[in-house]
Amino acid sequence: MASNTFSAAFVRTSDGWSGAEVDLADAEIIDDLGDAVAESLSLTGDELALLCVEVEDEWFAIVRYRDDDEPRVFLSDAHAVSSDRLGELFAEFVGVVPDKEGTELGVRPAGDLDLLSDLGMSSEELLELSMEEGVLPADILSLIAERLSFADELDRLR
Repeated sequence: MASNTFSAAFVRTSDGWSGAEVDLADAEIIDDLGDAVAESLSLTGDELALLCVEVEDEWFAIVRYRDDDEPRVFLSDAHAVSSDRLGELFAEFVGVVPDKEGTELGVRPAGDLDLLSDLGMSSEELLELSMEEGVLPADILSLIAERLSFADELDRLR
């Protein structure tokens, strides 16, 4: 895993959001991510949970888990993920092939742009935030957390 990776999961309960850090160091396949989230949050299966991952100042990902539904994932930049194993795992998750040669320029968000729309952040807002130049992934995740009302939990875990 990249040396400067932050990953935390958040579960929505009747009292608001609750969060926990998630160790993804041993994640080798997509299912390992969900298992780590379920274990960290002690999920019972019917909750809404979000996994937020930020790597260095390069990229972030959000994965949405709900019941037995297929996980939904958003990746802030499909180009930046080729630099580490975790990034390649997220690229596989959204179905993109990272550009190992580094020939493609610019930020290329990928995945499910609507995964937060029913929680208060439209696909347009998510895309716009991801593509804003000079804004760090940590800052974007903070803005998303604020909009979705789990900023206090995110700050507590950082």
